Amino acid sequence: MLIGEVARRSGVSPRMLRHYEALGLVRPTGRTVGGYREYSAEDVRRIFHVESLRSLGLSLKQIGRALEDPDFTPSDLVSDLIRWTEDRLERERELLERLRAIDASAPAGWQDVLRVVELMQGLGSPSAARRQQALLARTEGVPVPAELLAGAILSEADLNVTGALRWALARAGGDGVAALAAGMYADDVDIRRRAVLAIAGMSGAPGATEVLADALGDPDATVRRHAALALGRRGVTAAVPTLVRMVVEGSNDVDAAEALGTLSRDRDSGCADRIVTALAGELDAPGADSATRMRLAQALIELPGSTAREVLRRLTHDDDRAVALVASAFVAVLDERSAEDRGDEAEDRSDEAVDRGGEGADRGDAVS
Repeated sequence: MLIGEVARRSGVSPRMLRHYEALGLVRPTGRTVGGYREYSAEDVRRIFHVESLRSLGLSLKQIGRALEDPDFTPSDLVSDLIRWTEDRLERERELLERLRAIDASAPAGWQDVLRVVELMQGLGSPSAARRQQALLARTEGVPVPAELLAGAILSEADLNVTGALRWALARAGGDGVAALAAGMYADDVDIRRRAVLAIAGMSGAPGATEVLADALGDPDATVRRHAALALGRRGVTAAVPTLVRMVVEGSNDVDAAEALGTLSRDRDSGCADRIVTALAGELDAPGADSATRMRLAQALIELPGSTAREVLRRLTHDDDRAVALVASAFVAVLDERSAEDRGDEAEDRSDEAVDRGGEGADRGDAVS
C-alpha cells in the first residue's frame, strides 16, 4: 500500500507519515521498483497504534518508548498523563474565569481591560497585604464584576482581605447574593462558612433571606448558627429552633439570646410565647446542667412580657443554688425595670395633664 492510500485510510498526512519514518516510529517495510514507500498491513496497524497513543496526550518520544520497550508498563505514564491533563484543565479553567470576568465588566476600552487584569493579578498574590491593596487602590468608575469578587471571598482566608472584598462587593453593584450563593452548596465546609458570613452581612440584599433560610439545614453547625443569627435579626421566625439550641449548647449564646429577644419584641412575628415555651422546655429537659440553666435564664431576661418573668420567678426556687441566685438577680433587674417604666409612664401622664391644663388656660384667656 503506497503512502497516498495509507494517508487516505488512516487520516494521517503524508508529511506526518514521513516524520514518523524519520523518528523510527513507523518505517515502511518495502519499496516499489520505482523507489516509492510501500506499507504492509502490519505497518498500517502500527500507524493506528501511534495515533491512538497520541490521542491520549503522549509525546512521540513516549510513544516510541512504549512501542519498542518490551518491559514498558503503562501505569506510571498514564498516571503522569492524568496529572498533566488535570493541571492543564485547571489552567484553562482559570483562563476561562479571567475572560468571563473581563467580559462581565463590559470594558469600554483596553485600559479598562488592563485594570481588571491588574486587579485579578493582585487578588492572586500570595501576599495578603498585596491582595488588600489591590482592592483599596481600585480605580473609581472601573466596573468590577460581582462574580470576580464573590469568587475571591469564597477562597480568602485572611480576615482583613475578606473585609475589603465585602466592601468592594457592596460597591460593585450587581447581584452579589447570587454570585455568593453557589458557595453555599460547595462540598468544602470552609467555602460554605465564608459564603454564609458574606451573605449574612448583606442586609436587605434581594434573595439573601431565602439563601440564609436554606442554610438552616446545612450539615455544618457553624453554617447553621451564622444563618440563624442573621435571620433572627431580620425577624425570620424559622431561626428560632437553631437559636434556642445555640443557647443550650453555649455557642454564641449571648448573640442568640439577643436575636431571640428581637424576635419576641416583633409583634408581627407573633412568636414571643413560642420562644418562652421553647426555653422553658429546655430548662426541664433531662441533662440540663447548671451552666445550661443559667444560659437559659439569661436568654429569658431578654424577652418581654410576664410569661418569661414568671418562668424566671420559678427558677428562683431551683434546687441548684447557683441557678436560683442568678434567677433571683435577674428578677430583681426586671422588677427595677418595671418600676422605672411605671415611673416614666406616670411622669408622661403628669406632663400630659399639665399640657392639657395649659391649653385650657389658654382657651379661657382667649374667651375673656
